[in-house]
Amino acid sequence: MDISHAVWLAIVQGFTEFLPISSSGHLVLAPHVLNWPDQGLAFDVAVHLGTLLAVVWFFRSELVAMTTAWFRSVAGGKGTADSRMAWAVIWGTVPVAIAGFFVAGPVEAYLRSPMLVAATTAGFGVLLWLADIRGRKERDEYSLGWSDVIIIGLIQALALIPGTSRSGITMTAGLLLGLTREASARFSFLLAIPVILAASALETVRLVESPQPADWTALAIGTAVSALVAYLTIRWFLSFLGRIGMMPFAVYRLLLAAAIVLYFR
Repeated sequence: MDISHAVWLAIVQGFTEFLPISSSGHLVLAPHVLNWPDQGLAFDVAVHLGTLLAVVWFFRSELVAMTTAWFRSVAGGKGTADSRMAWAVIWGTVPVAIAGFFVAGPVEAYLRSPMLVAATTAGFGVLLWLADIRGRKERDEYSLGWSDVIIIGLIQALALIPGTSRSGITMTAGLLLGLTREASARFSFLLAIPVILAASALETVRLVESPQPADWTALAIGTAVSALVAYLTIRWFLSFLGRIGMMPFAVYRLLLAAAIVLYFR
């Protein structure tokens, strides 16, 4: 794999994974627009691992507290805000795990066309903007009830469709349920951890079964670059989100959808 391709694709993955603009949509489009060969399964594993490392490191304190409290609750200890958040992440992941088991194959086979990416990019971008306008924005992520968690989890399953944006659709759901922008983003990022971990594990199994050789230099560069870019993106996004809102991302999605239609018509 060309090293410059590895660097640029890792930047794309790291920057778009946690923004509400769809990393899968951008990675589907990149080879078409740039006339590059498909990056391959091994590289997908590497850049997803990079983004996983970034979000785990960013939320390391919260994750330690949540994990400790969760084990105590399992052992019969008193429930706390941290243990409830850990359970919320677990239960919020169940719907997408079930949906992924049954429909991931057909989605990969039939729902990767640029025009579909354009439609989902625009449609869910408008929905994100409306949620930002209409949401009460008065709750934090620790106030989520079980019904809220299940709703967000079910809506997260829509992210299997390229162009939807996993972070975008979960933030949309959070805003509609009254979370602040920052709270919806934080819960979305915590939900990303088991989802990315499961996707990376599945792709790793496929990679092990694949006869294709791996370009370890490109994989190492892809992992490192995507991790660095993703970490910086999370920091920037959470620090500015309260001031800039979702409008810039909704506008970007509409412009991107229009560009896709014009390019691929």
